[in-house]
Amino acid sequence: MEWRQQTSVSSADAFNEAKRWIEEVTGKSFGCSDFRAALENGVLLCDLINQLKPGIIKRVNRLSTPIAGLDNVNVFLKACEKLGLNESQLFHPGDLQDISTRVTLRRDEGNRRLKNVLITIYWLGRKAHLDTLYNGPQLNFKAFEGLLGLALSKVFFLFFSLSI
Repeated sequence: MEWRQQTSVSSADAFNEAKRWIEEVTGKSFGCSDFRAALENGVLLCDLINQLKPGIIKRVNRLSTPIAGLDNVNVFLKACEKLGLNESQLFHPGDLQDISTRVTLRRDEGNRRLKNVLITIYWLGRKAHLDTLYNGPQLNFKAFEGLLGLALSKVFFLFFSLSI
């Protein structure tokens, strides 16, 4: 299988698994088939992290404005940091903005940005998995293998084999 084709298949698995996990943890539907659009306002992300660590986000802005959405995304990212994710594991708030109408955009830029979001979801799922107080739905990490790459899998194998 060609590398680009393999990457898109791997990304599709990760998108589907991230969507499934978010919906199961929050008990809420994405409401649309567009992954980016469903998360753009940050409400589902805030609901997700509040299910993982109740009360970590005190207030979710439910107004349907771009500023409210950006505020929610920023609050979500700060909550991820409180849980121990570091900056390299977090997407940029602009990664969820709709950039489809930008003329000067590189063709693969939208996919790159969404992959950043998936990587954050992956690391958040890892944190939930390691939290002894969390007993909700688990993220299937295997769905992210192609997205994260073989090198990362080797690091995890080494880390977990040393900790056992």
